[in-house]
Amino acid sequence: MATINFSNHNVPAPLKDKLFAKTFLSTVFTRENVEFKSISYIFCTDEYLLELNKKYLNHDTLTDILTFTLSGVSLPIISEIYISVERVKENAQIHKVDFLHELYRVMIHGILHLCGYNDHTVEEQQEIRNKENFYLIQTGLF
Repeated sequence: MATINFSNHNVPAPLKDKLFAKTFLSTVFTRENVEFKSISYIFCTDEYLLELNKKYLNHDTLTDILTFTLSGVSLPIISEIYISVERVKENAQIHKVDFLHELYRVMIHGILHLCGYNDHTVEEQQEIRNKENFYLIQTGLF
């Protein structure tokens, strides 16, 4: 049975309705025809995510999300997705959306990477953004 888990590393829990989030996020995989076994979302601070970014990707920059595939290229996918709550809050203000909207966008973004979408080129960035927007609408929250 596939599972989605949420945990917090030195931040308050940002999600109130975890059951809704798990159900919705599972449907993204289903609609993308990608099988997953276990996804762990870890909500954390900028500082913690920066350390992971430096250690594993050699990037000395802040980011809102890091997605690690633990299952290699095999299916079903096992992954850890780290999200900086501080970055999400700041990005929500910049984009003039509420925090929950931005949080779901970032959570969807991580899944889309696991489903094979990239964001290295302008075309890829537009494609992944269109997918994020499509799935945000599907939540019925926004």
